[in-house]
Amino acid sequence: MKVLITGGAGFIGSHLADRLISRGDEVLVLDDLSSGSLENIAHLRDHPSFDFVEGSAADPSLVAPMVARSDVIVHLAAAVGVRLILEKPVHTIENNLFGTAVVLAVASDAHRDGHSCKMLIASTSEVYGKGNRPPFRESDDITLGPTANSRWAYACSKAMDEWLGLAYWREFQLPVVVARFFNTVGPRQTGRYGMVLPNFVDQALASDPITVFGTGKQSRCFCHVTDTVEGILQLIDTPDTEGEVFNIGSDREITMTALAEMVKRSTNSDSPIELVPYDEAYAHGFEDMERRVPDASKIERWTGFKPKKTLDEIIADVVADRRTRHAPT
Repeated sequence: MKVLITGGAGFIGSHLADRLISRGDEVLVLDDLSSGSLENIAHLRDHPSFDFVEGSAADPSLVAPMVARSDVIVHLAAAVGVRLILEKPVHTIENNLFGTAVVLAVASDAHRDGHSCKMLIASTSEVYGKGNRPPFRESDDITLGPTANSRWAYACSKAMDEWLGLAYWREFQLPVVVARFFNTVGPRQTGRYGMVLPNFVDQALASDPITVFGTGKQSRCFCHVTDTVEGILQLIDTPDTEGEVFNIGSDREITMTALAEMVKRSTNSDSPIELVPYDEAYAHGFEDMERRVPDASKIERWTGFKPKKTLDEIIADVVADRRTRHAPT
């Protein structure tokens, strides 16, 4: 296949590109490098099955010719990370809404002209918002906080991406499937936008305090990026997933304090673990969710997909990656 990945120079996108090329597919990447990096795809730049275009998914003049060359579209381009979302709320909303709207419109035009591309829209567990009854199922109601809190703008914009994609499926029969990612982690992930695991590992390797925001009792489930990529491929390759929403993630739950302790052990670090109140870490009024656990039974039922990497393996991979990045040259 020829696969267009918007946001393909990012963390997940670059791993997806690796996997697609390894199985014999051709990859086209469109990325404006706002949060992605040329470093992530440097090893692919000279590969005959890889092509890169720098630019925005919200630019139809760039998107249209790339869609015309593609059999599948994986739309990953989006603002990511809690800190970026809070610091640049306008960028977050516009980037998420406009990019998705353009890619869907271009793909729909091509579909009407006889060129049909299956499209996967990457969404997020954030759309479950303030829901407090995990594990979260794809059919659960969405409960978001007030519009005065920028945190919920990200969740709302990604929910609108889902609604728009599914509307194109219902109204124009554009083959769209939605994947909600739950805390994907692994090599190449940057901590500069607030991603917790690479930040914990960097602090531990530097013997700095490992800073856990809030009470430390809030819990998450972490999925290795290679597992997330396999979930994406299963949804692309499995017939009749169009018009559906699927969680992709692990259901192994861990508190942030316990995660910090695992990182300490994995790095043999003497770093203390320090709790930092949310009001010191973020703006006043920041809200977080106590638990974020997926019900992953739907994707397993439809495709057979189950994550394989354990949390110990995930942390070991992140530690090895961060050691390499911080090693003297």
